[in-house]
Amino acid sequence: MTDDIFELELRTMAHGGRAMGRHQGQVVFVPYAIPGERIEARLSGRSGRVAFAEGLRLLEASADRVWPQCPHFGPGRCGQCQWQHIDYAAQLLLKQDVLADQLARIGGLDDVEVLPTIPAPATRGYRWGLTLRVNRAGQPGLPSERAGQVVWPEACHVAHPDLLELLPTLELDIDGLRELRLLRGSDGALMLLLTMRNDRAPELLSDLPASVNMLLKGGEPVNLIGASHLVREVAGRRFRVTAGSSFRAHDALLPRLATLVRQWLAPKAGEHVLDLYAGVGFFSAFLAEDAGLVTLVERFPPAVTDAESNLEAFDNIDLIEGRVEEVLPELDTPVDAALVDPPREGLSAEAVDSLAACGAARLVYVSGDAATLARDARRLRARGWQLRQAQPVDLEPLTWRIDTVALLERRA
Repeated sequence: MTDDIFELELRTMAHGGRAMGRHQGQVVFVPYAIPGERIEARLSGRSGRVAFAEGLRLLEASADRVWPQCPHFGPGRCGQCQWQHIDYAAQLLLKQDVLADQLARIGGLDDVEVLPTIPAPATRGYRWGLTLRVNRAGQPGLPSERAGQVVWPEACHVAHPDLLELLPTLELDIDGLRELRLLRGSDGALMLLLTMRNDRAPELLSDLPASVNMLLKGGEPVNLIGASHLVREVAGRRFRVTAGSSFRAHDALLPRLATLVRQWLAPKAGEHVLDLYAGVGFFSAFLAEDAGLVTLVERFPPAVTDAESNLEAFDNIDLIEGRVEEVLPELDTPVDAALVDPPREGLSAEAVDSLAACGAARLVYVSGDAATLARDARRLRARGWQLRQAQPVDLEPLTWRIDTVALLERRA
């Protein structure tokens, strides 16, 4: 074997979905491999003290390896699912392990109770949104692992079947189209959400089997055809979600997620609870039943309007439009507990400082990325918080993505 081709034993799974081994004392990351396997690998690149390789031959397979069903799965193809080759029970264990590793390595938190991953009721057809990108040649498709390339989805095992059935009915030769999102509501209503290379609305046929909205460069939605919003129903509650507002795509697990947040935050009558990065008011709808006052903070104006509609049955909710970093220092009501549900980028340093100053005794952090959760938990610990428990929830089966609910409490 040459220096660029070598045998490698994979020892663990790394954040980002690659298996990790060591060759000549250097850490090597390999996609589409599983811890415990031995492969013949070829070096594909280096970055600092780590190397990257691709698998050439499988010398010893893991007992957890399964045959991937999607024709688009694999190196150089669609990059939406990275773990179709791993048995689902093993995926759950790997996510628990990766989360614990990130908390220990990045957060310095090796004494946190990381609970077993809550499984998804179904691993296929769970995603109620599908995003297509348009490459420089004007071809639409799912983003490929290869930069600038796309894959037309003849099949997609994670997307809801209604979205795939919608695709052949669309005329996608739209001048200036950069991105197209296909969305489905709980009642079966469909929506197309266009992002253009400029802010000019395209000419569209009016007999499309879906409503059509466009997002301007600043994020403001513009209604072109049909409805401006979809309806999502969770645990008997209906949520209006305007084009551009965020709402998790895995409906089957959302009741469990809401219950977990409610139990861990444990709001009591007379308590003041913060719901930060609140979106359309999903969590507030469950917290308001127990709390004395819920203050909802969201910066996206259409989402705040949605929240006003979704929470109109409650008279103990205060809605504030604005950035968390700017709103928190202006609050003059004592806070008992806080919920944060930030984007995957996590909390800014300003937000961490503002949280530390708000006086809440309990904090529940809903995270979409294990690495940023670990970083933020480290920052919060320096300001008097202790991470007690972390509960991974598998909202994105067949991918390496880890959603987590974390409980932090003030140290005595």
